[in-house]
Amino acid sequence: MEKCILSLDQGTSSSRAIVFDHAGNVLSVAQKEFTQHFPRPGWVEHDAREIWATEAAVMTEAVAMAGLSGEQVAGIGITNQRETTVVWDARSGEPICHAIVWQDRRTADYCDSLKAQGLTARIREKTGLIIDAYFSATKVRWILENIPGARSMADAGYLRFGTVDSWLVWNLTGGKVHVTDVSNASRTMLFNINTLQWDTELLDLFGIPASMLPEVRSSSEVYGHTALLGGEVPISGMAGDQQAALFGQMCTEPGSVKNTYGTGCFLLMNSGSKPILSANNLLTTVAWKIGDRTDYALEGSIFVGGSVVQWLRDGLGIIGSSSEVEALAASVPDNGGVYFVPALTGMGAPYWDPYAKGGIHGITRGTTAAHIARAALEGIAFQTMDIVRAMERDAGVHLSELKVDGGASRNNLMMQFQADILGAEVIRPKVTETTALGACYLAGLAVGYWDSIDEIKGQWQVEKAFSPQADPQRVSTLCAGWADAIGRTVNCNQ
Repeated sequence: MEKCILSLDQGTSSSRAIVFDHAGNVLSVAQKEFTQHFPRPGWVEHDAREIWATEAAVMTEAVAMAGLSGEQVAGIGITNQRETTVVWDARSGEPICHAIVWQDRRTADYCDSLKAQGLTARIREKTGLIIDAYFSATKVRWILENIPGARSMADAGYLRFGTVDSWLVWNLTGGKVHVTDVSNASRTMLFNINTLQWDTELLDLFGIPASMLPEVRSSSEVYGHTALLGGEVPISGMAGDQQAALFGQMCTEPGSVKNTYGTGCFLLMNSGSKPILSANNLLTTVAWKIGDRTDYALEGSIFVGGSVVQWLRDGLGIIGSSSEVEALAASVPDNGGVYFVPALTGMGAPYWDPYAKGGIHGITRGTTAAHIARAALEGIAFQTMDIVRAMERDAGVHLSELKVDGGASRNNLMMQFQADILGAEVIRPKVTETTALGACYLAGLAVGYWDSIDEIKGQWQVEKAFSPQADPQRVSTLCAGWADAIGRTVNCNQ
């Protein structure tokens, strides 16, 4: 059997491993969910040891399912939930506390204090980010200030910080390698996206010793090797999940756009080889670095996307499994005047209200579970529309097509609604595992499995395209209802 590439896709709710062949086909998939911890309102945590245990398990399972040996794995690509913060003791390799997840809002008040100090423009200029609890810097600071003994261990040089990619590489290499790539580093609020280096001014601001930080490398190179599959398998590609999806969708030309419908939703536009600061509350981020070229992206982040369907299942109990939501929503012809703003962990772009709480508006005696299910799906699409409009203003263009991926992109009802309210074609590829595929491509390029990006581009194929069909007046009415619901939700809870 020819050699293959193994992608480790470590997400917010599950760890997955996918084996791809040279044509970009999926040979095997293994997945394990892991525990979500909510110790207080607004707090979201993971056990980093469980993350590693589940990822190690699915890694070996996927390789076995594909009938491969370690020698047949040409390289390993890693893609990961971003911003989630792991701090561990380098001596034992053990985390000193639970990982603080990107959704966690515990540092929102501290972020307000930074804004009050007038630091918004300076931090944005350096990092491309707004000041928000979303990013890693304030999470690291919180750990150092609140976990007993953390500050003294950090000052003594014993602690290591990393996003989940760094944590996985550390464990894959038996603690020999502590690295991250530019895409993940750019999500920490500690990394200068202009110089592509950790920023000493920001490290001082947050009180984070440089000794904690991983070495920053490109997104496609050999970082180290793992012996856990037998032999010495190179770890050769790494990117944050959304940047990996942008690459997996082959959005390699400036102006190309994708949206990933996962736990959250993340809309990225390739903006070329120079960072462009948004005038419309979007983020500027590093997309990837391959060789000597660095690509940047504009990004809009939606904190609650597909996870609203999990809430319908687990919190409200109106569906038994996530797969039931499309049929329930389709059982009514429209939303019945109901709008669901799923601000269950605050609101991301373009509103950036960490205090927002979710709202279901327009409920009457005639409202049914089906209307709420439909409004939940439409709420995901409306949030995407808001970011597209902001992105269009920044780029000075009207979006003609949106490439989509992620689990919820398989929902035909929602994808058609997305096309209707955008007035643009929504395109779903044959391989929707684009996050893992992007990591696969980055890993394969580094070890010569593929010769060039141009060779890879020929593999991207359309599975289904959704064209706008709705009456423009109907769309206008729907958008007005959404705007009213947003007005009743955002900046109302401080």
